[in-house]
Amino acid sequence: MITANNITLAYGKRVLFKDVNIKFAPGNCYGLIGANGAGKSTFLKILAKDIESDSGIVSVGPRERIAVLRQDHFAFDEETVLNTVIMGHEALYKIMAKRDALYAKPDFTEEDGIKSGELELEFAEMNGYEAEPEAAILLNNLGIAEELHTKKMKELEGGEKVRVLLAQALFGNPDILLLDEPTNNLDIKSIAWLEDFLYRFKNTVIVVSHDRHFMNQVCTHIADIDFGQISVYVGNYDFWYQASQLNLKQKQMENKKVTDRANDLKAFIQRFSSNASKSKQATSRKKLLEKLTIEDMPISSRKYPFISFQPERSCGNVILEVEGLTKTIDGEKVLNDVSFTVNGNDKIVFMSNNSVAKTTLFQILAGEMEPDAGHFKWGVTISHSYFPKEHSTYFNGDKNLIDWLLQYSPPKEGESFARTFLGRMLFSGEDATKKIDILSGGEKVRCMLSRMMLAQSNVLIMDEPTNHLDLESITALNNSLVKFQEVVLFTSHDHEFVNSLVNRIIEITPGGVIDRLMTFDEYIESTEVATTREAMIRKAA
Repeated sequence: MITANNITLAYGKRVLFKDVNIKFAPGNCYGLIGANGAGKSTFLKILAKDIESDSGIVSVGPRERIAVLRQDHFAFDEETVLNTVIMGHEALYKIMAKRDALYAKPDFTEEDGIKSGELELEFAEMNGYEAEPEAAILLNNLGIAEELHTKKMKELEGGEKVRVLLAQALFGNPDILLLDEPTNNLDIKSIAWLEDFLYRFKNTVIVVSHDRHFMNQVCTHIADIDFGQISVYVGNYDFWYQASQLNLKQKQMENKKVTDRANDLKAFIQRFSSNASKSKQATSRKKLLEKLTIEDMPISSRKYPFISFQPERSCGNVILEVEGLTKTIDGEKVLNDVSFTVNGNDKIVFMSNNSVAKTTLFQILAGEMEPDAGHFKWGVTISHSYFPKEHSTYFNGDKNLIDWLLQYSPPKEGESFARTFLGRMLFSGEDATKKIDILSGGEKVRCMLSRMMLAQSNVLIMDEPTNHLDLESITALNNSLVKFQEVVLFTSHDHEFVNSLVNRIIEITPGGVIDRLMTFDEYIESTEVATTREAMIRKAA
């Protein structure tokens, strides 16, 4: 169990938390949610005692161990992958290191023998003899191949390091598990395994995630950061959303009833206050009016951008024909004879175990890269907009947001138009004059979506558009694409986002493409698709 009592934290005049009291009990998984900047990651750091609050106390049960998903990808560069995982259980790793150091001594004494016996006993009590097999199983389940287990962390790629650090947090059955965005860089198979792991986990879990499907699968409670407080709801993310919306509507309806009653009383008083026969009634109603109170509606930190894609014209009959696209990047053939035809109203998610393959295909279709072989042809009525996964080059220079947006706006529009548009995308007031080179990841994504909206295209190409967005912005984007009547070609690791949009799935494998008209959940569970995938991989090998 972990408890936070009277936690307060402020940065200058900005108060993140004020007198927060919350208890996280064993056997529950708490999804910690809130708008960008609400303090989700900060609160996890307070619980982990990585940072101190201005006031208040965090306490844990006696002899309980906290494990944290660390974000420093370079902290363990000189350690082997297996050792990095075991280091998640600090006390166990220290005993293991002491034991190994004793056995490595060239002049091993009788005193060393007694000490080593004591260490062996402690090691066994901590289940140390199963440490390496347990670490190896965690790594395998998270997609880290066995040949990497003895390599040093600095030899791994960034995405692989993230998985190792996740295994480190999960290792050794911690009493309290703090996870900040644990599904980042995980494929569908690894996410499904993690969901099952956390579902069966018997201790306390507190998780921050932008993946709504993941939250629905693992969370027993939602801890919502808003109004400087943390409110706990029983149930998963969908239940919280419905309950919070209902609560808000009830408060609004209650206030409306009070307002309507007050208006009726005021009208009566104004009409009859000078009427002698009605003066007592008017006085009585004045007293009633004074007793009426309208509950103040606190200002929420949770805001939804206005996202709406309005094409200038519909697509027509011919959308896109792709034939035999092949491309090699850095000596690896990432696209191999890729062919497909896009039809009207298609919303296609592109899948692949190789993220470079998906990005390369989109770059070719957007005209940013040439294929080595094959060709593609857009229909004459088609206009397309591209959201690249890596878009930092769009934000070089010292322009402010208004000037940046006007580059993509209709020629006759000026500052007033830009300010209005940016305001709907949550850049109001002084935020509209921010320099583009200091924008956060989420702010840059909202800018790129604004650029796409202004293009009024009838085909949207989107490579991981939900990266860096908070849940509110993901929901707004999700809803806008559901309403969009034309064609969307996209990639995403957000299960809920994909499942709610797609009517078609194209998976790029080393041996070609798998193309199916079905829901995302049906595709994942299909044994026929799995058999086809294995056959294509064998064919390419």
